[in-house]
Amino acid sequence: MAQQADGPDEAHRRPAGVGDATVAALGKLSEALETVERARGHLYSLHQLIGHADLMLDDAVELFRTAGHDEIADRVSRDLLGRNVIAGRWTFQIVEDFDDGYYALFRELDRRARDELVGGRRHLYEAEMKERRRTPGRPGHEARPGTGG
Repeated sequence: MAQQADGPDEAHRRPAGVGDATVAALGKLSEALETVERARGHLYSLHQLIGHADLMLDDAVELFRTAGHDEIADRVSRDLLGRNVIAGRWTFQIVEDFDDGYYALFRELDRRARDELVGGRRHLYEAEMKERRRTPGRPGHEARPGTGG
């Protein structure tokens, strides 16, 4: 298929015979995956923040000991330092379970739906929205890099 002079590149054009409902469904699935990607980022933030806090407890324990509060230092060291954040798990284990389970399945189902319905094309909904919203010929409204408008 020949490349259009203006408009989206071939990878962002709807294949022949694909209806609006299919593009909308794939767009919603993609939007949901993007939300899960954001949640995954927050999960990694939790992992890093909890890890940092646990390492800070070493300093807190030392400072309590220096201040003569050995009983508090012992409690923090014994009961909190290195504790699981949920039953049997540190945050790295939560991240691994999430990545290998829910996240991997979500990505796989998104990829399979795109492969089966639109030949693997991504972001068709957004590409079509861009075409509806841009002003052809105006600077900054180019359909794709290097098209000049």
